[in-house]
Amino acid sequence: MFPGWYADPEGAVFNGKYWIYPTTSDLYEKQVYFDAFSSPDLVHWTKHAAVLDTARVLWADKAMWAPAVVEKDSRYYFFFSANDVHPGEVGGIGVAVGNTPAGPFTDYLKKPLIDTIINGAQPIDQFVFRDKDGTYYMYYGGWQHCNIVRLKADFTGILPMADGTLYKEVTPEGYVEGPFLFVRNNRYYFMWSEGGWGRPDYKVAYAIADNPFGPFKRIGVVLQQDTTVATSAGHHSVIQVPGKDEWYIVYHRRPLGDKGRDHRETCIEKMQFDAQGHILPVKLTREGVAPVQAGKVTGR
Repeated sequence: MFPGWYADPEGAVFNGKYWIYPTTSDLYEKQVYFDAFSSPDLVHWTKHAAVLDTARVLWADKAMWAPAVVEKDSRYYFFFSANDVHPGEVGGIGVAVGNTPAGPFTDYLKKPLIDTIINGAQPIDQFVFRDKDGTYYMYYGGWQHCNIVRLKADFTGILPMADGTLYKEVTPEGYVEGPFLFVRNNRYYFMWSEGGWGRPDYKVAYAIADNPFGPFKRIGVVLQQDTTVATSAGHHSVIQVPGKDEWYIVYHRRPLGDKGRDHRETCIEKMQFDAQGHILPVKLTREGVAPVQAGKVTGR
């Protein structure tokens, strides 16, 4: 979609433009900033450099990755992971805030939102979802475990869910990392990455449920490598063209024959459904997609 080594792309639509917020793909010690990219049509992209970095998040010093960005009350909240946190270490999921989709974003809480290991889930790879009733939920987790939490309306913490629990595990079969959820025709599509991010078996699978808590029963693989195009295709997000039943998957993959540990590039393909609402396997291409205007609606 644009030059450079970028991974874990988060897609959104803000104010008539498409936005991509990726991880800077590099050694953990060099993953200390985020660039963003905007486009009117999914084809022509403008780079917005260093919209957030460790200079503005004093508790973070490395391994900043997997953004999730939402607009609320004319402000933009940038959720991120930092420090590849392990038990007893400082780090986890943070929140930054800005007045435009391009930032600059500054640390909102001055500390992580979630910094501990709950249900075996490393606090990374967060995705923030607004349900139909206006409630915001966050899915997150590495180490083959995924939790859902209910966010406070001002994103300063989490609230108990209807059953009183703060953290609910929703891990489906095969889950490794990179959760994502969207709604189509009142059905909740939950997606995640499987395999190893540096290996050819990296791929995206999905489930469908009738509510944001599942249960999420694995249906099958949506996205995986094509040995004639690229390898290690995974850690994705989904963009809906506002007001249309038209969907795109953005993801990262590795160029054929490239052995660089962090040589991952952000790509886009069209995502389609069959008559039953199942996601059709995505075909990897080198051409990308045709231009499509975003319109004037904001959404995920």
